[in-house]
Amino acid sequence: MSAPARVQLGGTAVTLLDAAEAVEAILGGCRGRTAPLGVVSANLDHVFHFGAGGRWQHALEAADDVEWLTLLDGAPLAVEAERITGRAWPRLAGSDLIGPLLDRAAADGLRVGFLGGSPAAQELLAARLAERRPGLAVAGFWSPSREELGDPDSARAAALAVAAARTDVLVVGLGKPRQELWIAEHGAHTGARALLAFGAVVDFLAERIQRAPAWVAEHGFEWAWRLALEPARLSERYLVQGPEAYLRLRRHSAAGGIALSAAARREAARASARAAHPAGRGLPRDGGGARPDAEGAFVRDGEGAEVAVVVVTYNNADTVDALVASLRREARAVRLRVVVADNSPDRATLDALARHPDVRAFPTGGNLGYAGGINAAVAAAGDAEAYLVLNPDTEVSPGAVAALLARLRASGAGAVVPLLIDDDSAPHLSLRREPTAARIWGDALFGAHFAGRPQWCAETDYEPESYAHAHTVDWATGAAMLVSAHAAAETGPWDERYFMYSEETDYCHSLRARGFEVWFEPAARVRHSGAGSGTSGPLAALLAVNRIRYMRKHHPGASAALASAAVVAREALRSYDGGHRRTLAALLRPRRWGALVPLAGPAVVPGQPPVPAAPAEHPRGSIVIPAHNEEAVIGRTLERLRPALASGRVEVIVACNACTDATAEVARAFDGVRVLELPEPGKGRALNAADAVATQWPRVYLDADIELPPAALASVLAELGRGRYLAGRPGFRYDDTGCDPLVAAYYRARVRVPSNRAALWGAGCYALSEAGHRRLGRFPEDAADDYYVDALFPAEAKVILDCEPVTVRPPQTAGSLISTLHRVYRAPALAGGGTPGRTVRGLLASVRGPLSAADAAVYATFALVGRRIGPLAGPAPWERDESSRR
Repeated sequence: MSAPARVQLGGTAVTLLDAAEAVEAILGGCRGRTAPLGVVSANLDHVFHFGAGGRWQHALEAADDVEWLTLLDGAPLAVEAERITGRAWPRLAGSDLIGPLLDRAAADGLRVGFLGGSPAAQELLAARLAERRPGLAVAGFWSPSREELGDPDSARAAALAVAAARTDVLVVGLGKPRQELWIAEHGAHTGARALLAFGAVVDFLAERIQRAPAWVAEHGFEWAWRLALEPARLSERYLVQGPEAYLRLRRHSAAGGIALSAAARREAARASARAAHPAGRGLPRDGGGARPDAEGAFVRDGEGAEVAVVVVTYNNADTVDALVASLRREARAVRLRVVVADNSPDRATLDALARHPDVRAFPTGGNLGYAGGINAAVAAAGDAEAYLVLNPDTEVSPGAVAALLARLRASGAGAVVPLLIDDDSAPHLSLRREPTAARIWGDALFGAHFAGRPQWCAETDYEPESYAHAHTVDWATGAAMLVSAHAAAETGPWDERYFMYSEETDYCHSLRARGFEVWFEPAARVRHSGAGSGTSGPLAALLAVNRIRYMRKHHPGASAALASAAVVAREALRSYDGGHRRTLAALLRPRRWGALVPLAGPAVVPGQPPVPAAPAEHPRGSIVIPAHNEEAVIGRTLERLRPALASGRVEVIVACNACTDATAEVARAFDGVRVLELPEPGKGRALNAADAVATQWPRVYLDADIELPPAALASVLAELGRGRYLAGRPGFRYDDTGCDPLVAAYYRARVRVPSNRAALWGAGCYALSEAGHRRLGRFPEDAADDYYVDALFPAEAKVILDCEPVTVRPPQTAGSLISTLHRVYRAPALAGGGTPGRTVRGLLASVRGPLSAADAAVYATFALVGRRIGPLAGPAPWERDESSRR
């Protein structure tokens, strides 16, 4: 028998079966299973919660002790499955399957239990089953309250009660996402071999809810029927969450692969973590090695540690003893090394830590800020499997470090954050979504009010359910965070430009950009007083300013502008308070933002010489800039390269070819820039001439009108320097200010085509490793270099970095765009290649409505005109765009 078809619908894996196959898959060999089977129905509600971008994405896969079978339900998903596979598939709603499943359970002698539904509904159901299915062995009925389900001990007690009733099949009707999360966390403790997450099926079986007529269900309008019956309960699901889920369905659906078992997933995560750690020592293969100290002593330098605890202090003499005491309890179960970087202006905190000789504490020499202190502490922490960043005013609850480490190992995540609680053990609202202009505006207008508003307009996660179950998050407040050593090495240091506030937002963004997940683990609890580090007017203003800085770094352009306006509006709306008035005044004086950072220079400590922080070394490399009459723009391009030049580890070569203006003189004015003056024009000749004198690798090729952010340059050089990729480039964005409408439409369509987003060309900047350059040899002298280079490398040899993007100013007029396209399309013509078919398919797939269709038509027209390049023989003219250089 062939394996069942699987597809990805909205980011969730769905197995396509008919009803008979589903019943067999669920109950066939039920009692012989080693792990319970969780059965869920995939509809738009499921996609919203568990699909791509959902709050609970990956939460089910992380359940090691439960296998999962996701069945097709919901008309939109059935249509999408048919589009992908080319054939129609039946919808298998739990309310339709429950009858055949109960019949099969009765025939096989399986004991069936029901969890969920009101006591009244269960009483009715018991009567219906006794009347209509007298041969069914009913194990019992359980109706825990929401409060009981939210309490881990009560939820586990419910599972043990199910086990005590010798239940084989458990129908779990708690509603999404609660029922799936309960199965993931407690299903293995029930003893049941099949757990059916079938929502309102108890009410359907008890006939408390009327099923939609057959013709309504067949035409995909059962949702409207249920909405009409229960508008108060279901309006948000169908009218607010439904459209968002439908967009995810269209964006994240494709043919699926083979599902891994829970055991295979667990072993893969362990193998990945072990291999990723330096020298393969991330996890013991047999549980051997040194054991934690029974007295709670910390690991000394030179000894192997599982976790290096990193703490940054600033006048925290009163709180560090409590933190260290809580860590000693953890050191009895996990091998800990504790490192403290002290930013304080005096020695009070270090004197307090001197009472703990197994804590490595040192002065940073000045107030480096939180990010700078973390970087200094990590550099001194030595080898460890993971780094636990803790605020000095926290206390770790028993078992928290072990729980964080267990989640890190099981999930293969880049970072794990705990449940933060206050002094009364109430949870902090610490979980956050990626900042966007809409969310910042929502927070500006409503603050903590209307906590149930849609996710797209709230950055803080207010949903209590989110703090009760493990799941992935975008980011969380940085009072406590466990980061794997592998992820820390890949991501690099924390961005010290934030000094304090938003650095954890930025760091989590960097983790996710490199493919790492950030997980929340509620079993790990960390008490955070929230006051130990203090606050001030300048720091409150710095918090607001850093939100703007973050948006400008990661969401530049219109989104950053809208977010900046929202930050200002937030303070203006609250300007009745003096603190908000001072923050508003600071926001309106951007030239003075640098003064918001407390003095970060070396502190003068009596009897203790200042210890300057050692900056991270800039990655080595070369930058080649071909230039032909670039006097108007070369200065601003080189200005962005000053930090790299100052490091002494990057060489910059400007190859002026046949320039008749002051390009060479402007370039020579920058210390460290080497200028070549060539008599003949031609970009290819300029690139080859610069290559002949360049000495370092990797090598960045940068157009003279492209401003390369320092962080992007460092990211590109570091990534290619690792040797995993042969070519790469940073992200880019188009600034179409002043462009003709048709030109703007062309570039809107261009960024929608997937193959273009994954290409090296179009950014005005790309880089090659030494091995990649050997594949190239010499640049062609009569073709677009970036297009030509892109065609040399398969996708797996290229990397597109999600870092601070370069800004590309496209041609302003249709004529200048056509001239540029002539040069671009000459490269594949010369190489005898090109992939117009793939581009056409991508262009058609990018159409989602009349506006995108119009943009696609403009793109296609320009592309056809641009491909009419004429004869290839003879030297090519210098076909660059002049309109954007005015």
